[in-house]
Amino acid sequence: MSDQLPPVKTLLLSTTDLRKILDMNDVLTAVENAFRLKGLGRVQMPPKMYLFFDKFNGDIRTMPSYIEDIGVSAVKIVNVHADNPKKYKMRTVMATIVLIDPANGAPISIMDGSLITDIRTGAASGVASKYLARKDSRNLGLIGAGTQSRTQLLAILNTFARLDEVKVYDILPEKSKAFAEEANKAYSKRIKKVIASDDPKDAVQGADIIVTCTPSRKPILKDSWISKGQHINCIGADAPGKQELDPAILKRAKVVIDDWEQASHSGEINVPITKGTFSQKDVYGNIGDIVAGRKPGRISHDEITMFCSTGLAIQDAVTAKLAYDEAKKKGIGHEFEMILPY
Repeated sequence: MSDQLPPVKTLLLSTTDLRKILDMNDVLTAVENAFRLKGLGRVQMPPKMYLFFDKFNGDIRTMPSYIEDIGVSAVKIVNVHADNPKKYKMRTVMATIVLIDPANGAPISIMDGSLITDIRTGAASGVASKYLARKDSRNLGLIGAGTQSRTQLLAILNTFARLDEVKVYDILPEKSKAFAEEANKAYSKRIKKVIASDDPKDAVQGADIIVTCTPSRKPILKDSWISKGQHINCIGADAPGKQELDPAILKRAKVVIDDWEQASHSGEINVPITKGTFSQKDVYGNIGDIVAGRKPGRISHDEITMFCSTGLAIQDAVTAKLAYDEAKKKGIGHEFEMILPY
C-alpha cells in the first residue's frame, strides 16, 4: 500500500462561475468585517507592490494578505492598462486570485479576480457610505459609467435600500446614456429615476453621495460644486499621479482612508501630499477604526465626508473565501491536481 498523501486539489473558478455564487449583500458583510479586523490590528497586509509598464501605459500590482481570525489568506495579481479597451478590446483592469490554505500553503483555489475586484470595491463604498453618509441619503451622483460604476451603484443601493435619483456622467456621453437605460430597467422598483448628465457639475450638485471612478490624472470635481452634508467616495485614484478631486475639497472634508501606506502612495491624496498641500495630520482616520468603533463616523448633518479607497488585499481575500466556500457547497468550478503528492 502506498503511503503517499493524496494530491492537492485546486478549484478553478471562472468569471461565469463567480457570477452564479457572489451576492453583493454577502460581500458587503464580509468587507465590513475585514475592515473591522484591520481596525483592530488583526490582519497581515503589506502595501501593494507595483511594476510599471510605461511603454504600454499600464502597471501590475501584487496584493497578499492573511486574516488569522477567519483562516483566510490570498494573493491577487491585478493590472491596470488604460488603453486596453481601445487597443485590444480588453478590460482596463484584470486580475487573478490565488486562495491559500494557511495551514500548509497549498493553493486551494485559483479564480478570476476581475469580478471580485469590481464587487469588493463597490462593497467598500457601500460600507463607507453606511458610516459616513447621511442616514437619509437618497440621491447619488456617479462620475464614470464603466464597469466599476455598476457595482458602486449596486452596493450603495443595497446599503440604503431605495434611491430617489441617480445621475451619471461619463466623458463619453453614449456610455452615460447606456448606463442610465440599463439601470432604469434593472432597478425600476428601487430607484425612481436614473439620469444621464451632460456635465459633471450637474451629476454631483444636489447629490447626497458622490462616487468618482475614472482613471483621471487631473481634478474633475471642483470645490465650488461641493456643498455641506455631501459624502464622496473616491475610487479612481489607485496609482501615483492619479487625481479626481480639486485638492481644496480635501481641506473642507473629513478625510477617511482605507490604508495610509497605499493612500499616500497612490490614492486620491497622493498628489496633494507630493505637492506638500496635504499631510497625514490632515487625515481624520481610516475606515477600519470607524467600523471597529474606535472613532465615530459622521457626527453632523452638515459635515462633508470623503472616503479615499485604494482597495485592500483583505477585501479580495474575504470575497475569494466567500466564493470558494459557496462553490464547494454547490459543486461549481473545476477541480484539478496542480501539485503532485510529496
